[in-house]
Amino acid sequence: MGSMGRVRVVNALVDPCCEGMRLDAFLASQTDCPSRSACARLIEEGAVTINSTTATSKSERVMLGDRVRARVPVADPEPGQIAANPDIPLDIRFEDDYLIVLSKQAGLVCHPAPGHVNDTLANALVAHCGYEHLGHLQGDERPGIVHRLDMDTSGLMLAAKDDATQKALQDLIRLRVLDRRYIVLVHGYVAPDEGTIQTGIARSTRDRLRMMVTDAPGARESITTFRTLERFEAGRRDDGYSLLECHLYTGRTHQIRVHMRHIGHPVVGDQLYGRGNDLQNHGLRRQFLHSWHVRFDHPVTGETIELADRLPEDLLGVLESIQSASMGRTDVGQDICPQLGE
Repeated sequence: MGSMGRVRVVNALVDPCCEGMRLDAFLASQTDCPSRSACARLIEEGAVTINSTTATSKSERVMLGDRVRARVPVADPEPGQIAANPDIPLDIRFEDDYLIVLSKQAGLVCHPAPGHVNDTLANALVAHCGYEHLGHLQGDERPGIVHRLDMDTSGLMLAAKDDATQKALQDLIRLRVLDRRYIVLVHGYVAPDEGTIQTGIARSTRDRLRMMVTDAPGARESITTFRTLERFEAGRRDDGYSLLECHLYTGRTHQIRVHMRHIGHPVVGDQLYGRGNDLQNHGLRRQFLHSWHVRFDHPVTGETIELADRLPEDLLGVLESIQSASMGRTDVGQDICPQLGE
């Protein structure tokens, strides 16, 4: 085990459903606390207080309104492991013994990379689950990660708690039966109500940060379908906008962003593949791209998991700012747009 040099503080208020519980059991029921036996040790070590008074017995009963505070050691990572970071919030929408579906906030990198060592989603997952309780098929630097979202893309994504579940979920992606759908606002008038973009994608030979559409050897097949939800008239300073739902059949790096640029409709706010000034991007400094819907059959229980995630406030604000230019919604848009958080 690593040393216990760091500590996180857990504060909990006793609500009616917990009144009368033993102190060690109450602590163990809190999300950020360890097992009941570990909580008992914390009490014995004087690391727990009730209403600012040090608790002395693990069997003490908590009462309604009690404020319980515990100082929980955080293990330093073993060599080769990544550090836990309990300060990164996780917006978990589904969790069981095998997997997690969460909504990732924009600006959060999925796993350690140059410039991002301890401030990634993977660090948060280690804090939540423990390093040894995550799948490691993607490597020790990517515990739990099943698929990525770009740093500035928000929304639903999956994490796995063991290797078998991680492999099963990745197999669902490869078999194209894990349904992932994204909301994207692009520049210009997209005429078709629906379409398919199928190309090869490879890393750019001129700029290693960018991907490009190419049929060169080594390019990987990439398939994106889209449905148009709503169109917006061109103004004096822009050529209009279109709101789309994109369905990923493959998961290449920057796939939707590259495909939208390829068809002449770059993503609003995209700093790498986009166009226009701040005014045309409505001040958005990240791509208008949100993973809004996932559907799949749980690889262990067989349960169908289907979740939707409303748009974050920054993206809703952009739609509100152009709403007066709306040319109307398609039939699909009439169904989907109200689910996005109007």
